Amino acid sequence: MRILKLTPRVEKRLLSRRAQRDDEAHSVASAIVADLRKRGDAALFAWAKKLDYVDLAREGVWISKKEIRSAERRVSSEFLSALRRAAKNVRNVAEKQLPRPWTFETEPGVRISQRVSPIESIGCYIPGGHFSLVSTLVMTAVPAKVAGVSRIVAVCPGPNPELLAAAGLLGIEEIAHLGGAQAIAALAYGTKSIPRVEKIFGPGNKYVTAAKQLVSGDCAIDLPAGPTEAIVLATEGSARWIAADLLAQAEHAKDAATFFITTSRSLAREVQREVQWQLTELPSGPARVSTKTAGAILCAGSLEQACEFINRFAPEHLSLPENAENLLKKIHSAGTVFLGPWSAQPLGDYATGSNHVLPTSGWARRRGGLSAADFVKCISVQTITRNGFHRLADAVEALAESEGLMAHRHAVRVRR
Repeated sequence: MRILKLTPRVEKRLLSRRAQRDDEAHSVASAIVADLRKRGDAALFAWAKKLDYVDLAREGVWISKKEIRSAERRVSSEFLSALRRAAKNVRNVAEKQLPRPWTFETEPGVRISQRVSPIESIGCYIPGGHFSLVSTLVMTAVPAKVAGVSRIVAVCPGPNPELLAAAGLLGIEEIAHLGGAQAIAALAYGTKSIPRVEKIFGPGNKYVTAAKQLVSGDCAIDLPAGPTEAIVLATEGSARWIAADLLAQAEHAKDAATFFITTSRSLAREVQREVQWQLTELPSGPARVSTKTAGAILCAGSLEQACEFINRFAPEHLSLPENAENLLKKIHSAGTVFLGPWSAQPLGDYATGSNHVLPTSGWARRRGGLSAADFVKCISVQTITRNGFHRLADAVEALAESEGLMAHRHAVRVRR
């Protein structure tokens, strides 16, 4: 990883690189989405063959229940035990997050209620390169189940036995052998093979994220989630542990953006050496590329400068291994924050119960990570009695007149 001085010029370059990457991805994804809308299954099958090397016409789009049952028998008991542990914690957090129905009177005769209803159908995008991200199925399907969603469709470009076993354990029966922007378009608009859904969830590469944003005018999405971003901020601590957390996120993709920010030049050099050494100890993968081309070690002039950059960058993951509580007070934009040296980022990716579907590309300035609340609709219900009507009528007529909306005023006056 390069060591750079954090200057306004460096910051501008890092932020503009992210925007440039997003523009390129939107151009590619736009062509795929438009083709799916025009040609349906023909386009879906063609893009799957071209990009994922899958012949859907021969192999079929959907995974059979028989394949799911078979996968459950093939995976290890250790895997199933770990999966149950992770799902339990995600379920417990989701139950806390779920909005509750309520009713109260704003004034006598005027009762307002909140009704909480699940979204009827959702799609879960599960990334699948060399390995399917089983954890993403847990992070999307479990909150959906807690919310009461009746139809859950999962799509993955390379579903392996572990993913299929997880689907069986979680009660997910609709799994399509699909990936990329073409899967997002199929879920959003529907084809002969893929019925459309009401909302799409899950992280993905830059093309998947771009496709989600492109279809969001016609099909709801959770949030832009991908490619991976991570920042570790520290002025002291274990260089070995810091490097390990950076590499844990850097291995997701060649464009994963991982940064270590410090005011200590000596710690910067230690972390740089650790990253290089640990890369030699790990299997070959995307981290070897992303740490060189998309990541960096940034030396800030002060902690205040470091925190200001973090808030502008708004990273998906942020680790504060030392002086955590004090530094947290200065942070207001991050997808998730890990406090203390023992809060290794992979614990949150898998099993703490906090959701790992998190905002990227600066979206953490606007919202937090995925929540059970994203799977429901909060519908307001208004009940006004005769007494309540007469208490509000004068105020409503006056306000309607001020806006020139005479039919609004008439709808009140006619009831007098």
